[in-house]
Amino acid sequence: MSLSPESQPTTTTFWRSVAQSLRGEEHDYTALPVNRAIILLAVPMVLEMVMESLFAVADVFWVSRLGKEAVAVVGITESVMTLIYAVAIGISIAATAIVSRRIGEKEPELAAQAAGQIVLLGVLVSTGIGIVLGIFAPDILRLMGAEEKVVTLGADFARIMLGGNITVFMIFLINAIFRGAGDAVIAMRTLVLANALNIALGPCFIFGWWIFPEMGVTGAAVATNIGRGVGVIYQLWHLAGHHSRVKVRWGHFKPAREVIGAVLSKSGSGVAQFLISTTSWVGLFKILAMFGSTALAGYTIAIRLLVFALMPAWGLANAGATLVGQNLGARKPERAEAAVWIATRLNTLVLGVTGLVFIIFSGSLIRLFTTEPDVLAFGAQALWIVSLAFPLYAAGMCFESAFNGAGDTWTPARLNFLCLWVLQIPIALLLAKPLGLGATGVVISVPAGYSLLTLWSWLLFRRGRWKAQKI
Repeated sequence: MSLSPESQPTTTTFWRSVAQSLRGEEHDYTALPVNRAIILLAVPMVLEMVMESLFAVADVFWVSRLGKEAVAVVGITESVMTLIYAVAIGISIAATAIVSRRIGEKEPELAAQAAGQIVLLGVLVSTGIGIVLGIFAPDILRLMGAEEKVVTLGADFARIMLGGNITVFMIFLINAIFRGAGDAVIAMRTLVLANALNIALGPCFIFGWWIFPEMGVTGAAVATNIGRGVGVIYQLWHLAGHHSRVKVRWGHFKPAREVIGAVLSKSGSGVAQFLISTTSWVGLFKILAMFGSTALAGYTIAIRLLVFALMPAWGLANAGATLVGQNLGARKPERAEAAVWIATRLNTLVLGVTGLVFIIFSGSLIRLFTTEPDVLAFGAQALWIVSLAFPLYAAGMCFESAFNGAGDTWTPARLNFLCLWVLQIPIALLLAKPLGLGATGVVISVPAGYSLLTLWSWLLFRRGRWKAQKI
């Protein structure tokens, strides 16, 4: 008697599911066994997030060869870019929640209409942001506390990154649509393509290799936007009906007040949620700027490595969010909750091991990016301090993603405000100045704030009110 796939040995079933997940096949995730549904969604989502995190690591790897001022340029600009990411991710939360709910309700036409409105909104918002921030880029660097030589060096880099934000904005939004529909492989392939171009073109534009002009740190911005721009074109091709569950037509871009209202309603609290989170990072950078380019450069390298580790963990969290949305749409809340607990256990295990590696090898990892002794010392210290709370970060991601997948975006927004602004920023200031810990005190505030955020999220998740959220 032959065995069914679900009754075969666990390892065989797991690897079969991994291989299947990368083929991009269509599945009904509201009917599959929850463990298998998590694997099918999580594998391409984790790989997608690995690709996204490579943007940060690849850029700083090459730019660090230009000196600590160049690294500071990237770090300060990226801290401002996090505000743009906050808006994009806020709308992306609405995209995943609404599209996944409509797919779960077996309403693909309504999912496509929502996707069209989300793309339209994203183009308008990112264009407006790009015009304003692109014009005032040098002033923004000064406002962030950059030294004048850093401003001179990085003005063009900041103009291109801030002014050309539509590329990263649309990648976030359209990939969120794909994830909500269960098309995680398309989202992954988008980032593979964009990343390959960025990694190949980065050193060419920075150092003037082959036929390319030598542009220094500005070249990193040019390469990044070219890579992401090509990625967006690839997304739009699929969104037009090529191998995607959501097939958007021209008529879906016609403004629909009711749909836009629903998107804006969920986006508003989602944007607030991530603005609170990302402005707290901007606040930390502003405090660190008081201690000079050495602290900024060391912290920038450490954060890029941390992002590289944490972004894949968001893949597992996003898989849980998609399953929450689709199963609530199918009126199966018990499956939604089970998916979150499975994602949380896996995420905590993986990030716990990663954090241990970062603690043990912090100096060696930072040395890959800089040989300047003062930058190396502070970067290594920052890396191991923030890595201490990796298991808690992992769980917190899953709980917050569950709220967002259900459409309950205000709960994470309130938690972020209380934990990251009311607690984390004052702790950073207190430790840095009155208690005399300097830049190290700023770093210590990170695990403190995010650990409280995770514990509070866990308590509210167990209460279960998110299951009754309507979209």
